[in-house]
Amino acid sequence: MKIVTIVGARPQFVKAAALSREFKKHTNIEEVILHTGQHFDKNMSDVFFEEMQIPHPKYNLNINSLSHGAMTGRMLEEIENILILEKPDYLLVYGDTNSTLAGGLAAKKLHIKVVHIEAGLRSFNMAMPEEVNRILTDRISDILFCPTSTAIDNLEREGFSNFDSLIFNVGDVMQDAALFYEKQADQNSDILKHMHIKKNEYYLCTLHRAENTNNMDRLASIIKGLNNLPEKYQLVLPIHPRTKQLLNKFKLNTNIKIIAPVGYFDMIQLIKNSRLVITDSGGLQKEAYFFNKFCITTRDQTEWSELVSHGYNKIVGADAKKIIDGVECFESITFHKEIELYGGGLASQKIVSNIIEHFSNK
Repeated sequence: MKIVTIVGARPQFVKAAALSREFKKHTNIEEVILHTGQHFDKNMSDVFFEEMQIPHPKYNLNINSLSHGAMTGRMLEEIENILILEKPDYLLVYGDTNSTLAGGLAAKKLHIKVVHIEAGLRSFNMAMPEEVNRILTDRISDILFCPTSTAIDNLEREGFSNFDSLIFNVGDVMQDAALFYEKQADQNSDILKHMHIKKNEYYLCTLHRAENTNNMDRLASIIKGLNNLPEKYQLVLPIHPRTKQLLNKFKLNTNIKIIAPVGYFDMIQLIKNSRLVITDSGGLQKEAYFFNKFCITTRDQTEWSELVSHGYNKIVGADAKKIIDGVECFESITFHKEIELYGGGLASQKIVSNIIEHFSNK
């Protein structure tokens, strides 16, 4: 069995690490990794392959820094050429990036079976490119692996029971990776010492979504909220290169400790040792939960609604006051994990088992 796996962005490298490790246990499976190049900064791409021991991509398309349409179109063309050459049995994609959609479309037009990891997620905000990508990818996928029961419910409401596709609730591969790499992060990361920050004395923040960074009013309001958090705790922001450019462009001053993008082990350490997480990232909302941290989400919706309904996450949009109020609220309560929401670290095993069974029944 040959599988071509498409990756292109940081969260996909993390997910691929977990699943590729499981594929290696089966000698009858050949995995070919194709990196679209969507994340091209060394600290946002190469370092993940190096420290997480992910098999290096056979192909790297180096497609980045383009508009959504141009990027997706270029990827579609190049991925199609590689699929014709490789002739895989399955094309496997993760999440909701332009790389995900381009890979799914290229495979479907060549009649190659499409496997979507993290299927069924919905933010219900069609203004988000990610929402468009995930909905379209779900619709053309042959096997949909959902991380939660909420995702299953979303697909059922959309009529997927009437489509010729297989749907499984397997849990979240990101939890598999987080649990596997936690000890290595403890041993290999000295980010706290290097940054002169102390355990439980800082808030961790990330900020990169286009809905926030492309809108000067939203970005300014978020920065205002961050600048006015309690002074006794530091705010640490590993900054996306594009976000840094926009802060300079909009002349937004901060009293935040801004650092360069970090690798996965460093990020685990930053999450584990923070007081709480403030982010507009989808993946980081879950990683906060994995490591028993509350999360403030600077978006208007989230695809991880179960975190909100169980009280682990607050959606605050770009409202400065809500950011401050959310932090104050979480400072007054203790994190207690009452339920395991994402499968407990068995997702990769279940995914590979189901793919093998499907392949043997073809």
